[in-house]
Order: sequence, then structure tokens, then C-alpha cells
Amino acid sequence: MKAIKLVSVAVAVLLVASCAKKKETVYYWGDYQSTLYSYYQHDKSPEQQIDSLNAIVEQAKAKNKPVPPGLHAQMGLLYVETSRPDLAFQQFNAEKTLFPESAPYMDFLMRNKVKK
Repeated sequence: MKAIKLVSVAVAVLLVASCAKKKETVYYWGDYQSTLYSYYQHDKSPEQQIDSLNAIVEQAKAKNKPVPPGLHAQMGLLYVETSRPDLAFQQFNAEKTLFPESAPYMDFLMRNKVKK
């Protein structure tokens, strides 16, 4: 009798756990983390990484979710690396708009890129 109660409780717990809703994140991450990792591993060219990050931005728009903090800043740095400062500044400004707390760092990056 005890075994039947124990099995019944275990089945009930499993049913409740399987029905639990998956926790939603605020941001759409896509493969941002693996793209960033590949940047530091030199697995992809800057152009390929820019394409990957642009794809994440488009996927986020399709899902009506914001991109994670730092994505636009990373894209800006990649544009600087590929000698496209105008696009870099657009990305830095997008980062500042979406995440106002990043403004001092984005301003710092923009000031230093003007000097070069």
C-alpha cells in the first residue's frame, strides 16, 4: 500500500513538473553567446560575425523581443575592425538608446574612434 502511494505521489509530481511553463527571458539571445565566443576563438571573420549578429537582430524583431545588452556595441566594434566607422557609430548610438547606462562607455568608444 505504501508503495502505491509513493508511486502515485511520484507520478503526480512528474505531471506537475512536465506541465510547468518554460521561463521566458526578457531578451532574445539567439546564438549571440556562441557568436561572441567564436569572435574570441577567431573561428569566424568579422564580416561573418556581423552577419550573425544582424540575423539575431532580425530574429528578435520577428519575435518582438529586444536584443541583449552589448549586442549593438559588439557589432559597432566589428564595424570599426572592418573600417566602417559610420556604421559603427550607428551601432554605438543604438546601444546608448536601448541601454542608457551604457552611454559613458559608448561615448568613450566614439571619442577614441574619432581620433583614429
